[in-house]
Amino acid sequence: MLLNTVWRQYNKENNFRELLARFCKMEIDSFIEDDKVLYAALKSKLTKKELKLFAMDSAQMSNEELKTGLELDDEELEIAKHKLYKKLKQDKVRLNFRESAQGYEA
Repeated sequence: MLLNTVWRQYNKENNFRELLARFCKMEIDSFIEDDKVLYAALKSKLTKKELKLFAMDSAQMSNEELKTGLELDDEELEIAKHKLYKKLKQDKVRLNFRESAQGYEA
């Protein structure tokens, strides 16, 4: 399950659900149950670079590794992190991760 994903390139476990709950400030029980559907919702709301940053940062990689992997300098990395975590807190993004959002366009 989710073996060939950007997430699994940097993380050994499929623990993105717990991290999403923390960053989106939502209860984990309210998320879409199926990991594949939840990951697809996450992937649809983030750019490729943001998804890669989320996966790498969640794997607790150093800033140097992040800068190298994403080809960013110090300032660009801080801006990218800020934009990513700000986006995850926005209602228009995080509400798509809810089970109740299934079947409805947000």
